[in-house]
Amino acid sequence: MLVMGVDAGGTSTRALLATAAGDGVGFGSGGSGNPTSSGIPIALAGVRGAISDALAHAGASLGDVAGIVIAMAGHDARGGVSDWILEPLKEDGFTGALTFESDLLAMYSSGAVAPVGYGVVCGTGASAVRVEGGRIVATADGLGWLVGDRGSGFWIGRAAAAAAVDELDGVGPATALTPAVLRAAGVLGEHSEGRGADGRPRALEQLVRALYGRRPVQLSEFAPLVFDAADAQDPVAARILTEAGEQLVRTFELVREEPGPVVAGGSIVSRSGPPQQLLRAHLAAVSEDQPFVLVDSGAVGATMLALRHAGIDVDEAMLARMRAGVPGRGAGSPGCTP
Repeated sequence: MLVMGVDAGGTSTRALLATAAGDGVGFGSGGSGNPTSSGIPIALAGVRGAISDALAHAGASLGDVAGIVIAMAGHDARGGVSDWILEPLKEDGFTGALTFESDLLAMYSSGAVAPVGYGVVCGTGASAVRVEGGRIVATADGLGWLVGDRGSGFWIGRAAAAAAVDELDGVGPATALTPAVLRAAGVLGEHSEGRGADGRPRALEQLVRALYGRRPVQLSEFAPLVFDAADAQDPVAARILTEAGEQLVRTFELVREEPGPVVAGGSIVSRSGPPQQLLRAHLAAVSEDQPFVLVDSGAVGATMLALRHAGIDVDEAMLARMRAGVPGRGAGSPGCTP
């Protein structure tokens, strides 16, 4: 019997195919797999691509897969309509059971099997959960770019764009983020110099036009620029990352009760910088013995959940074998206890 776990994120999708014994036999990746942030056509292509890639590596077909768990943020993770992906999978030969799970539960399950613990995701979006008995019992944030995702890649990227706009509009301080954002938005050049007919800087007009021409979630692409500027001692960038870390700690505190392992993942919290540093420092202050585990994605956790749905008992040894089936660092590498 084969099962598959799919971590369908707002930026990328990863899929892991495993045997009933917990051995990873195929790994695949694709583009954005979240229909809420990217739309169904893009999400469908991302999920399908990751699944096909994993199957190809194992020399298997969808007809060989007894169950698939897709982990993602948004309504589909809470039992929403699944026809957007189920029907195409059936067309591709899938006859097994399809289940949606929370990306946070998958993230937690990628790094721990303990019955009580916490999952923290901070990538394109941001949220935290408390896990008890293999299920989520408390959740904070994960509310999307419009009203939530505090401290996330989107939150940081939007702050970078706003800092550049503020400087160009004369209401904010000079910052290295301004030329970096202009370059990333494709604005810098001779046509962006000087002022337009209404007296505004042409660079400001063109930047605002470029920003509004993007999908909102794409502002997360500016987040790496903030880390780079902070490394170069830019105070505006440093402030943004510090505030992001404070927001992440605040979100974690909303779900924290008894001590337990904390499994964290996502491009922001996984990168060395203020968000991770502030979270580690906070964990050390509230519980010295609380393990902290960084994971690369929820693909392993989604596959562990798929095994559970198939009636298979999972343990730490199985989790370790599953990680070994993922290229590179795998979907989980233990971090030090803070």
